[in-house]
Amino acid sequence: MYRTHTCGELNAANIGQTVTLCGWVQKTRELGGMAFVDLRDRYGITQLVFDADKPELVQQVKAIGREFVIQVEGKVIERESKNSKMATGDIEIAVIRLTVLNPSEVPPFTIEDNTDGGDDLRMKYRYLDLRRSAVRKNLELRHKFAFEVRRYLDEHGFLEIETPVLVNSTPEGARDFVVPSRMNPGQFYALPQSPQTLKQLLMVSGIDRYFQIVKCFRDEDLRADRQPEFTQIDCEMSFIEQEDILEMFEGMSRHLFKALKGIDLPKLPRMTWADAMKYYGSDKPDTRFDMRFVELMDVMKGHGFGVFDSAAYIGGICAKGAATYTRKQLDQLTEFVKRPQIGAKGMVYARVEADGSVKSSVDKFYTQDVLQQLKAAMNAEPGDLILILSGDDAMKTRKQLCELRLEMGSQLGLRDKDKYSCLWVIDFPMYEWSDEEQRLMAMHHPFTSPKPEDIPLLDTDPASVRANAYDMVINGVEVGGGSIRIHDAKLQQKIFEILGFTPEQAQAKFGFLMNAFKFGAPPHGGLAYGLDRFVSLFAGLDSIRDCIAFPKNNQGRDVMLGAPGEIDQKQMDELQIKVDLKK
Repeated sequence: MYRTHTCGELNAANIGQTVTLCGWVQKTRELGGMAFVDLRDRYGITQLVFDADKPELVQQVKAIGREFVIQVEGKVIERESKNSKMATGDIEIAVIRLTVLNPSEVPPFTIEDNTDGGDDLRMKYRYLDLRRSAVRKNLELRHKFAFEVRRYLDEHGFLEIETPVLVNSTPEGARDFVVPSRMNPGQFYALPQSPQTLKQLLMVSGIDRYFQIVKCFRDEDLRADRQPEFTQIDCEMSFIEQEDILEMFEGMSRHLFKALKGIDLPKLPRMTWADAMKYYGSDKPDTRFDMRFVELMDVMKGHGFGVFDSAAYIGGICAKGAATYTRKQLDQLTEFVKRPQIGAKGMVYARVEADGSVKSSVDKFYTQDVLQQLKAAMNAEPGDLILILSGDDAMKTRKQLCELRLEMGSQLGLRDKDKYSCLWVIDFPMYEWSDEEQRLMAMHHPFTSPKPEDIPLLDTDPASVRANAYDMVINGVEVGGGSIRIHDAKLQQKIFEILGFTPEQAQAKFGFLMNAFKFGAPPHGGLAYGLDRFVSLFAGLDSIRDCIAFPKNNQGRDVMLGAPGEIDQKQMDELQIKVDLKK
């Protein structure tokens, strides 16, 4: 037996026991002929003490360094100077035997919560980074999260079923990762972006309630909440309507918040996509704070200020108590909205003074009477700051105003990571126009059902059709989404036609699904949660990378494994792949 206890479980109740511990050396120190070692494992840290009357053991300590793997045997004694910050802070181990199980080179960074290692270095040595308790706790949370998901869904009759990882490439959605087939030269598998069609086939199979915690793959540009491979909680149900889905998975979210955070989640409000865009400029609004958009066309247009007079949209937000912002701070906000990523041409501001008067950056164009109308429209009070953007494209300007709102929320401390505001966004558009493709594209995917009352519009005005789709949003992050699916082969064919598929193309790509629908497909629907995103919200992380054991960097590379990498010519020849790097 290597050990009798872990480094995180001993306490005052164990005083007097002889124990054996194993772990990594966190740090060593000498004091008055004695030596002390902090021994660490996954479960915690225990202090070891080597008495001066055992000089041979003290000499052994001098020969070990950080991250050596050691085994010690000793007696649990009461610690003279207790450490209330440690679970084992009431005791220490008086060592009687020390064995070095494996020495260690000096690690490239300190294995502590406040490490001195940068992101790239820690990713290169991720196996060392995972020894840090701050990182390990994220993985422990992830484990508990997945466990509670399985518990809830099992109790509600869901079956966990695995679907294939090697599938066919589909023309809609993000780019696929493709895998060449050696036995079928010139043909390729794709790694699944989601098990969408497969879980629908399970519904046709009569499974009724399915879920899977599944790896998915998308070859898309990366950012803080994206990875080339990510994990979904993928779910589907038969014989349901939208209300059944929302109730079931709102219940799951309520279970997760209670079990993992001790939070009683109230009933989630619902917001239409149209209102989300109108009042927040985003289909994933951060509702931890107010600052809703107010349209100001009627108030600010037609007074001689050319920028506003020619605008197709004028909108503002009211930052409570922010009238103290200096000219420098306001100039910085102006530069913020003018950044290429946001694209606004400028910003107008107005302060509500202590006496109720309004001072603006465009005073020469507006009388105090008009500025008072502005104050009333914004529901502003003395001490408030009004910020206004305008543009010739209403949707684009709302998105710019959204970025400004979020920035103000951050600056004013309104985006507290320990506060959670959840909602459903519903009634998405069925389609969105793609300038690149010059055609309508499915906003979610081509298997989403239109709202029944909008089906007649498919023939006359498909761009105005609403989808039977829904997203769950927490703190401005889309953590999951789904829809009621099409289960009628004729309606599915109609949707493919609107998306520009010929009957032959639709049959070639999706014939297996459409043929299945001919054999009694039940009404069905579902959703998928992003496990990485959900866990990172619970952990208060800025990036999903920190709750993934072995993530990729921002270039989609695994710097630890050196992936992606080249393969040798023999493999290339077997796959009949020729690459001309000169081109």
